[in-house]
Amino acid sequence: MLEALLKWQLQALPAELRCARMMNAALDRIRTHGDAPRWDAALQVLPEVCVERFDFGDCVAIELDGGAALNTVLKEALLQLKPWRKGPFRLGDVHVDAEWRSDCKWRRLSPIYARLKGARILDVGCGNGYYGWRMIECGAASVIGIDRNPLCLAQHVAMQRYLRDARNLVLPVSLDELPDAWAGFDLVFSMGVLSHSRAPARHLSELLARLRTGGMLVIESLVLGSQSGELRPGERYARMRNVWRMPGAAQLRTWIEAAGFTQVELLGSARTCVSEQRRTDWMSFASLADSLNLSDSSRTLEGLPAPRRAIFTAKRP
Repeated sequence: MLEALLKWQLQALPAELRCARMMNAALDRIRTHGDAPRWDAALQVLPEVCVERFDFGDCVAIELDGGAALNTVLKEALLQLKPWRKGPFRLGDVHVDAEWRSDCKWRRLSPIYARLKGARILDVGCGNGYYGWRMIECGAASVIGIDRNPLCLAQHVAMQRYLRDARNLVLPVSLDELPDAWAGFDLVFSMGVLSHSRAPARHLSELLARLRTGGMLVIESLVLGSQSGELRPGERYARMRNVWRMPGAAQLRTWIEAAGFTQVELLGSARTCVSEQRRTDWMSFASLADSLNLSDSSRTLEGLPAPRRAIFTAKRP
């Protein structure tokens, strides 16, 4: 089922965006992943039931025609797709309480909701597609999300098992695997990706290339408050091994402008709190509380500034 629904999403792409090389890369990522058989088995047991209604609000929810037995099967299957990083979701009466309360971040994006109406959107590092559903709620015409992690696709497929909504697609490919034809988007989102990039200037340039003239970038990233300069954390930052560079907000603005963007605006910044990112039954590994200094929550375990995230918008001239 995982491969079949991936093929359905690939075929749902506009004809000009289909590319055999990219499609093969996506399929290979699923076929060669060691956990894919387990994910597929979980998806196979999701019962065939009627969708009564759906809601793309703070909790992305699908109302299903079933009873207690249905919810038992749903929960057992969805737990096989752990860890759920982004959410929350609800299928039937099963509440998927993801690690991130992604609705909190989404509310911080409220100043741009009106820009989403009728827009063609590319969401880079989209995770399981939670934000794509919120974009559709705001009236986006289409959202194509990309994320190399195949588990994100498996979680999205669980939703698409019932919705089959081609307005929000998730593909297990990376930004540098996209063909040149993937351009002309009205908005490009990159949330939580930049600090994990070894080459932030290249990442920003690639985002610019995917926008139409006058299109908008929405970028959210770890930052060092309002400080200038940047931090290179070294081996670990808040337990994470793949945080390479953390700019101050002023430095991030400079990077965005240097990539060729104009009208750079800071929507806001905020410390990440343990009510927004936390361990749950659906993500039972170490989370934010486990990554902060026990005696000083303003510092990480490594003694570095605790996570703070900023959101910027910018235009392609």
